[in-house]
Amino acid sequence: METKNDLIKATVQELLRIAKMLSRIEEIPIPVDEGLEVTTREVHTIQAVGENKQMSVTQVASHFGITKSAASQMVTKLTKRGFLLKKQAVHSSKEFELSLTPLGWKAFRAHEQFHGKDMVNLVERLDAFSLSQIATLSVLLESLGSVMEQALSERSKR
Repeated sequence: METKNDLIKATVQELLRIAKMLSRIEEIPIPVDEGLEVTTREVHTIQAVGENKQMSVTQVASHFGITKSAASQMVTKLTKRGFLLKKQAVHSSKEFELSLTPLGWKAFRAHEQFHGKDMVNLVERLDAFSLSQIATLSVLLESLGSVMEQALSERSKR
């Protein structure tokens, strides 16, 4: 019989396995137009901006749990490639508002098609679980996320 500690270790191992697969998926190119691709990592930034209509670099960083510097690098890359429009925020001289260009919206739609089947499959599988099981999963993931955020914060101060 497994102990609680054994089950926790097995769960963490499965989470690490899933994280590695997700990392591999993040690098798969998504065709946007003839001869033009974006990585899943890039298109997730495009998706976040598109879903929120406008975002700042700080909001992108917060949304993905990354540093403002990493968010800024991604935004600069996507702006140079013509997917994002970056303009000075009305409320702050230090902040920029991000929005999608027509090419950005094309990438947004390509991403929806690329992952559409996966999302339907995931929703169908999770729908088999009760509301309380989904709520428990959500709480567990939030707890794991906060441990990761704390670890990153502590290690980035070194």
